[in-house]
Amino acid sequence: MQGVDLPVDPAWLPDEAFRPIGTRRTLIRGSGPLVDTVHGEVAQACVRFGGSVSRDESPEPCDLVLELTGTDGGEAFTFQRGGGVTTVTASGGSGLLYGLFHVVRLGNAAFQGSSAPEEHRPASALRMLDHWDNVAVHPVMGQVERGYAGGSLFWADGRARGELLGRVRAYGRLLAACGINALAVNNVNVHEAEARLLTDRIGWVAEIADALRPYGIRTHLSVTFAAPMVLGGLPSADPLDAAVREWWAGASARVYEAIPDFGGFVVKADSEGQPGPFAYGRSHADGANMLAAALEPYGGTVHWRAFVYDHRQDWRDRTTDRARAAYDHFVPLDGQFAANAVLQVKHGPMDFQVREPVSPLIGAMPRTRLAVEVQATQEYTGQQRHVCWLGPMWSEVLRFRPDGVPVADLADAMVAVSNVGDDPFWTGHPLAQANLYTFGRLAWQPDADPGPILDEWIRLTFGSGPAAGLRAVLAGSWRTYEKYTAPLGVGWMVQPGHHYGPSVDGYEYSPWGTYHFADRDGIGVDRSVATGTGYAGQYAKAWAEVYESPDTCPDELLLFFHHVSYEHVLRSGKTVIQHIYDTHFEGMEEVEAAQRVWASLVDVVDAESHARVAERYEEQLRSAREWRDQVNSYFFRKSGVADAHGRRIH
Repeated sequence: MQGVDLPVDPAWLPDEAFRPIGTRRTLIRGSGPLVDTVHGEVAQACVRFGGSVSRDESPEPCDLVLELTGTDGGEAFTFQRGGGVTTVTASGGSGLLYGLFHVVRLGNAAFQGSSAPEEHRPASALRMLDHWDNVAVHPVMGQVERGYAGGSLFWADGRARGELLGRVRAYGRLLAACGINALAVNNVNVHEAEARLLTDRIGWVAEIADALRPYGIRTHLSVTFAAPMVLGGLPSADPLDAAVREWWAGASARVYEAIPDFGGFVVKADSEGQPGPFAYGRSHADGANMLAAALEPYGGTVHWRAFVYDHRQDWRDRTTDRARAAYDHFVPLDGQFAANAVLQVKHGPMDFQVREPVSPLIGAMPRTRLAVEVQATQEYTGQQRHVCWLGPMWSEVLRFRPDGVPVADLADAMVAVSNVGDDPFWTGHPLAQANLYTFGRLAWQPDADPGPILDEWIRLTFGSGPAAGLRAVLAGSWRTYEKYTAPLGVGWMVQPGHHYGPSVDGYEYSPWGTYHFADRDGIGVDRSVATGTGYAGQYAKAWAEVYESPDTCPDELLLFFHHVSYEHVLRSGKTVIQHIYDTHFEGMEEVEAAQRVWASLVDVVDAESHARVAERYEEQLRSAREWRDQVNSYFFRKSGVADAHGRRIH
């Protein structure tokens, strides 16, 4: 199947971003597939803007030199400006490619003044996107589970979308330009159509890998733990069974024959109905290590997801706490996982809520490789119908110090659930592109201030004209969303199943867990050691002491850790109930203000993007009003406490 070059939104790589390079003389030294990609990027820019590019030798002085100095495949690069020449050197083709995109981000500033050599090196060796894409449309999950940007880039009607391989290549280009280097192409909830990608349909995966490879993107595959039974006809998937291990070794060998640079497997096991080693009395380490052994000869990695909990709880049982589950399951296994097995941990203990504490599992397993997983797709943060830039949330997570060391330094990899589909704007909501870009840049440099990253994305994507307005609508949008949805860390309160829109009791009497325990006297979950589920005690001593008491627990997480009365006074001086009323009014009003700002940008943003965002703001405002009215009404009826400002609580 041959891909075609379909028109796509240029996102943060518009032609104009390459003008500073395309008008100058460039020398490229070195050889290899990724150096060829670098040359192609510069050559296209020169065709558009009139500059020139030479390979290895140049008869005249150059403004930009891009030089490969080794063959180690490294991703680091060095940038220097002096004597009228801008130089990028790297010991690997990936590093040279990242160096080129660094020059693109700098724009004209890359060619002005002088600078000492600056080394740029990614903090994590693996910076990955997980696509929850289904090969065939699933009756419940649709084409893309938790996908809000159209269909899959890779699959449709049970087959690979060969006609979109040109767009897949363009996608790889965007990802490389923000520092992402790996991608899983199918859903972690593996059904039969996805399972067969491992065997008789591996050729489809190889075609996708071919499209992504020119930009240094390694392809991964989500697999079912039961593959030896589903695909191989074996009676068991026991990870200690020699026949099962042999089957996985053979399957892995065939994958690497088709895709020599294949990255590895992603596995969701013993979680929400997916099969796993528990069926055979084996541990998660047993399961992960079996797959790690099959991948080890080829340099592959298994990403074993730690999202394991009891999703058949009795809501009346307050001793069962979903938040505890990952820690309880995995901490006893620390040190038992293979060197090429990575435990993939959601950044919070629950499920990508608008506000959660950092998972206590991060920092509690010093002898295990960990990947921190975030969610770029906005499952619980507005589903790309609401503006909600997640950079500040992710930065808070990465800077958090579980026991004196930042999360960023404890992670071997960063992973995000992708927010991309076949929508012309890639992410459905044009402003949701900021989340994908920010993830890539933070995965590269986790201690970076997300504010300048946002400014960088705005300048590259829209130019300088609308910069102030775009920053105004994006910078505080996460906290705005938090204000009009679930307060003080309580989470959830969403419509069951699709998770869009308010339903305060939607999951409260559900086997999936209970989340707010609101009654006439108060609200919140007691997770203290003294009187609750004991979850607070899973943290290192300093944080356990902070979270243990309502007097020391941060207000934004108060209801996650404690059940308190509606009259409990926060550090702001407001009671909990008044905080709920005020923030829900404020949040809706902030959406109204942002909508006005966006409307004022009509003459400085392209018409198609402006119309799409304007339409989404209409829905966001409607939804914010619905959240305000339902949440405030619910807690007015529960508490019987009137609003101190005399506003109408519907």
